[in-house]
Amino acid sequence: MKFTFTEKKMGSSDSLRAYAEKKIGKLDRLFKTEAEATVTFSMERGRYLAEITIHNNGLYYRASELTNDMYASVDSGVAAIERQIRRNKTRLEKRLREGAFERDIAPDYAPASAEEEGDEEFKIVRRKQFPIKPMSVEEAIMQMNLLDHEFFVFRNMEDEEAISVVYRRKQGGYGLISDSQD
Repeated sequence: MKFTFTEKKMGSSDSLRAYAEKKIGKLDRLFKTEAEATVTFSMERGRYLAEITIHNNGLYYRASELTNDMYASVDSGVAAIERQIRRNKTRLEKRLREGAFERDIAPDYAPASAEEEGDEEFKIVRRKQFPIKPMSVEEAIMQMNLLDHEFFVFRNMEDEEAISVVYRRKQGGYGLISDSQD
């Protein structure tokens, strides 16, 4: 697995990097091809934030954990990615390494919630249909804020009326997703 480490508002020790490589590296046995892991260490209001993103075979697995100890943040982030993979096990089996789920990954610690999330189905509980109107990005952000939603789908007038999504980012600010016209 290839690792990229980034630090924001703090420095990291070699032992912390080695610890993160060891913990995250255990997930490498699930993938057919070599995965790329991006780990960001930062501090927010005196607490340690570890953001882990793994890219493999066109899929991204991401977890962000904020605790009082950076090592605990790394452990929680790895456990969260393991839960994501386990929860979507049947859908991911085609993309992950053959036999990746023959022996399940045992988490290093017991998660806080004892309920099993693995058998959860994707159940649609509500459907909505509405016309997608052409508008500018600023107008879409304003509409999203007026509706107090986390995201808003619209036709982007500035991008040949491509279907786009604006969303509110956890770190503040907004994001824009557009379909590619290639």
